[in-house]
Amino acid sequence: MAGGSVMIQVAYPWILLALILPFILRFILPKARNEENNSALKVPFFAQLSLSFAKVGNPGGNLSYLKYLAIIIWILLVISGCGIQWLGKPLSIPQAGRDLIMAIDLSGSMQTPDMMSNGQALTRIDVVKKAANEFINNRSGDRVGLILFGTRAYLQTPLTFDRQTVASMLNDATIGIAGPETAIGDAIGLAIKQIMDYPGDSKAIVLLTDGSSNSGVMSPLEATELAQKEHIKIYTIGLGAGEVTVQTAFGPRKINTSADLDIDALKQIANITGGQFFRADDASSLNSIYQTINKLEPVKSDNVTVRPVTPLYPWSLGLALLLSFILVILKARRD
Repeated sequence: MAGGSVMIQVAYPWILLALILPFILRFILPKARNEENNSALKVPFFAQLSLSFAKVGNPGGNLSYLKYLAIIIWILLVISGCGIQWLGKPLSIPQAGRDLIMAIDLSGSMQTPDMMSNGQALTRIDVVKKAANEFINNRSGDRVGLILFGTRAYLQTPLTFDRQTVASMLNDATIGIAGPETAIGDAIGLAIKQIMDYPGDSKAIVLLTDGSSNSGVMSPLEATELAQKEHIKIYTIGLGAGEVTVQTAFGPRKINTSADLDIDALKQIANITGGQFFRADDASSLNSIYQTINKLEPVKSDNVTVRPVTPLYPWSLGLALLLSFILVILKARRD
């Protein structure tokens, strides 16, 4: 009912019709009959006596102000009932998008410095933190949560719109805090527990690990089947450079830094849940993977415009109550 520049609106305008109700009743209802009582004592000068008392109570001899006061009270009561509201300035609020849980491996192997970035070898966890931070910052309008896992899985940040807090908690994570082993099944199970009760079908888990599941209570397959039942997609990322050449005392030697990575299990997890498996062997490929996931799970960019509503009835109702007390006092003094 209100436009962009209108600051006041009436929620129930039809209640304003009650303003004329007292006038309608006055003409519809029959007037009270003034029957003479023959047994009453008649005073010939009663009219003059009544006028004299009226002038004592009201030197001006005019008591119509009580009637006007009652009309004002009635108008205030009707205004209170019609729901007059003050509209604030329009605010643009992003629509709630997807619910994403990031499960990050913090086992001891994440300290391996085999991830190349601009010709420099960085540890896996350093590359993950940088790429994941950029991914989190791009999820405007989404709820994002963080799970860190090693021997055990821990909920670091529940689903929240506060992406800065999620990124900060990831940056503060240290290797080995969750134990030296890898509990992939428990990480998936904990992520499902956090995300399953949220409404909607836009739910996903981004699981990043550089090893195979060798710890935990729940097996990865059991957790994956539960995710499928809850319609939760799982995107798996296998991290590690693979074969790299290192200098030893006997000369250059090729070693496989990703020998423990269970690619088949990660592919199976992604396929069962309708997600996708990715292989990251350096910083550039990990950044590309997160960009791909952003495209597969696009952020809703539509905004909802709302205007804060402040009801004004407490003011009109309070004023009506105050005037009612005044009316009672004045009428008591008149009588």
